[in-house]
Amino acid sequence: MAASVSPAASPHRRRHGHRDSPPRRRDESPHRRRDHRKHRASPSTSPPPSDRDADRRRSRASPPDHDRRLRDSKPSESIGNRVNDDDRPTRRARVSDGEGRRRPRASDCDDERDDHRRKRDHERDRDSRRHRRRSPSSESGSSSDDDRSRHHRRDESSRRQKDQRRRDRDRDRVERPSIPEKEPTPPLPPPPPLLPEMIPGRTGGIYIPPFRMAQMMREVEDKASTEYQRLSWDALKKSINGLVNKVNATNIKNIVPELFAENLVRGRGLFCQSCIKSQMASPGFTDVFAALVAVVNTKFPEIGRLLLVRVMLQLKRAYKRNDKPQLLAATKFIAHLVNQVVAHELVSLELLTVLLENPTDDSVEVAVGFVKECGAMLQDLSPQGLHAIFERFRGILHEGEIDKRVQFLIEGLFAIRKAKFQGFPAIRPELDLVEQEDQFTHEISLEDELDPETNLNVFRANQNFVEDEKAYENLKRSILGAESSDDEEGSDDASDEDAEEESDGEEDEEQMEIRDQTETNLINLRRTIYLTIMSSVDFEEAGHKLLKIKLEPGQEMELCIMLLECCSQERTYLRYYGLLGQRFCIINKVHQENFEKCFVQQYSMIHRLETNKLRNVAKFFAHLLGTDALPWHVLAYIRLTEEDTTSSSRIFIKILFQELSEHLGIRLLNERLNDPNMQDSFDSIFPKDHPKNTRFSINFFTSIGLGGITETLREYLKNMPRLIMQQQKPASSESESSDSGSGSDSSSSESESSSDESDRKRSKRRKK
Repeated sequence: MAASVSPAASPHRRRHGHRDSPPRRRDESPHRRRDHRKHRASPSTSPPPSDRDADRRRSRASPPDHDRRLRDSKPSESIGNRVNDDDRPTRRARVSDGEGRRRPRASDCDDERDDHRRKRDHERDRDSRRHRRRSPSSESGSSSDDDRSRHHRRDESSRRQKDQRRRDRDRDRVERPSIPEKEPTPPLPPPPPLLPEMIPGRTGGIYIPPFRMAQMMREVEDKASTEYQRLSWDALKKSINGLVNKVNATNIKNIVPELFAENLVRGRGLFCQSCIKSQMASPGFTDVFAALVAVVNTKFPEIGRLLLVRVMLQLKRAYKRNDKPQLLAATKFIAHLVNQVVAHELVSLELLTVLLENPTDDSVEVAVGFVKECGAMLQDLSPQGLHAIFERFRGILHEGEIDKRVQFLIEGLFAIRKAKFQGFPAIRPELDLVEQEDQFTHEISLEDELDPETNLNVFRANQNFVEDEKAYENLKRSILGAESSDDEEGSDDASDEDAEEESDGEEDEEQMEIRDQTETNLINLRRTIYLTIMSSVDFEEAGHKLLKIKLEPGQEMELCIMLLECCSQERTYLRYYGLLGQRFCIINKVHQENFEKCFVQQYSMIHRLETNKLRNVAKFFAHLLGTDALPWHVLAYIRLTEEDTTSSSRIFIKILFQELSEHLGIRLLNERLNDPNMQDSFDSIFPKDHPKNTRFSINFFTSIGLGGITETLREYLKNMPRLIMQQQKPASSESESSDSGSGSDSSSSESESSSDESDRKRSKRRKK
């Protein structure tokens, strides 16, 4: 690259160096020296550093041909002149400051200087690219020189970008104005006290705590003012909503007096609205809300009628809109109002007729749910109407135009009716609070024009507010008695009552006994028994350890249950458990009686056990019976007939008797079963009441390989016709004797009548 540069370029460079090449910046010299060191340290066949620097300086100079150099020198000269002209006044402005002119800012000078530097760098890069593209040295140079120059240019451009970013950051730091410190804001003044006149809107608009509401109501002097009526209305609404929302089957008797303590005449619209909304949100508590409405209806029938009207309108609205959830909730509410005799049964029959007139899947499903809820009451009040409804259900089922799922619902409803609506009582015992004689029944038709009286849900000022409140106070005393008025008026009496209640509570606490309802002690006892049984080597050690456990009276049964449970959990039967149970039965008769109870319980729940557990339990009891640790009269609980046994119970009996035959042998087992003193206990296993049961018992024992124990039963079955004939003979003889007696009587009467007739004939003949 150095050899391709002509010698004529050097004098031209020296002559025009102050115009063509811009002055070198001071901040670039260290970087260039570092780049030279890097290139010097790299092992390559590049020319020495001095030659490489000379080549780089020559490449940035003008092109070798004179014409090209003269043409390209003009822009560089103009740029150089502009740069010098721009720099010269700046220096003069810095020096000549005595004429009174304002000294320019340092940031403005830095901006101008940066702009000039950026322009010079841009021109220099453009000239160097043009020279490299057109210089013959780039074509004749080696590839290693090109790579080095390319890496060097990349380093140069990256260094320029870094310098530019650093200058921009410095300039931004200088030009960023200083942010004045904010003065601390003074604290906000306290809000003014909330007055009744400041409460806007229908619901108050602002949440007011109950104590604050009571304080505001006490501070209002004019009790008949609109503001006081507004406050009392909001308090009444919150109280009614709270009582309705927390009512359930257990506390309804406590909620009813609190509800009557509120002004239900003024808030009847609020009460109906709250009941309907709560029932929509919790359909499972529909019977509770219906019971609450039934109690209120006995004292205020207009409230019960208003709620029934609103529920009927809600049902109509849901039926027209095809709103199934709302329709289900409304029908369920009406059904329980019919159960509480608040609504007449004709309302339910009319509703079912409308639902089943044009049956669809949804309407039939709603009707099925309605009949489930109030079918028990309709069965008592209107059995013929309910029969007609079920005939309509049967017709829909025979038509088969509805979905299979709905058909199954109808079939399930017929099964519930056959079971006399078991599981669907009309009124639960804890909700049966009103006698039917005290109840007011409302009869409303779906075709009537109904007024929901929605204006009762909104606050309206009342001119006779004070008189109405006093009238309701008198009505409340008549409903609840004098106790409510005494509690409201006398605070001293209330404090005395509280003191008495506290003293009574202390006495109750002294007499209270703490009972462990979590059964922690019982669980610990079972754990101890289980660990003792599983950790013992043989049954003697286990029995010795278990007898050391201190059992409270009544806990002996837990020992037998745990022993039987451990035996059933084993993969195969272990004789260890049978010997342990035998030892306990011999030691104490209480354990023997407990094992008898366990036998009865296990046989009654034998269908719940798996086959493996069933086999282990049967072998355990067979061991106890074979060793006479358990009396044989427990077999009286087993009744071996086709109707009284299941597959699990037959497997249990099979394993039990097969194990007994292995323990005792077929001969000794037959002697035990033919013992005349135990025949009463074995009559259920070898039944003789009917030939069918006798044959079933014989076939069962023959199929399990124990036909030898049925010989006496076979003899009885063979002689059964003779016995039946013998039993029938005395009955027939008695009937014949009675027939002969009647015949003799009839013959004597006939003879007497015939003799009378003959006498009459003779007398006639004599007269003639």
